[in-house]
Amino acid sequence: MTAPDLTKTQIKDALQIDAEALARLSAYVDLLIKWQKRINLVAPKTLDEVWRRHILDSAQLLPLMAESPGPVLDLGSGAGFPGLVLAVLGRGDITLVESDRRKAAFLSEAARVTGAQVTVECCRIESLKPIRAGLITARALAPVSKLLEYAKSYSDDSTRYLFLKGERVEEELTDAQKHWKMNVTKVPSRSDSRGTIVLLEGVTHA
Repeated sequence: MTAPDLTKTQIKDALQIDAEALARLSAYVDLLIKWQKRINLVAPKTLDEVWRRHILDSAQLLPLMAESPGPVLDLGSGAGFPGLVLAVLGRGDITLVESDRRKAAFLSEAARVTGAQVTVECCRIESLKPIRAGLITARALAPVSKLLEYAKSYSDDSTRYLFLKGERVEEELTDAQKHWKMNVTKVPSRSDSRGTIVLLEGVTHA
């Protein structure tokens, strides 16, 4: 059975945000639904659960980022999850990387509407201008090993990684540890009982 979506009040309480932040998130969701009619930003079946499946899922990273210096690099941002949600909630040093021009246009418009302080880079990850990220995030983009491969040109030994992963997280970590050394912390997802937030630190190539 599909879980019901959260109400705005439940989201406000869960994230401990004020009415202004909730209004910005609401404007973002409204724009997402409007643009979804023209381009496929998210799986259509998830729109009925947008607050839980997308907003809470992304926003739950924010407290885990508190000790992480930036800049933050959000790989494969798509419709803005998690990077734009985190920016809407006040993280001001995030670069969103999205190769699809239509999705990048949506990200720019969503940033304008919400007042989020982000940089949108419309390019493939491999073509991104040089940057040394303090924190790298990703959601629903690629397995852990591939994400680390994407990130290696923009990271060093001090970079931290926050990846939102699903039911295959253990398989992905086992495969990644064949090629990479890392310290792994797993945090249960607040939005999906099958999900896991993976925090990686001290990542080096094996």
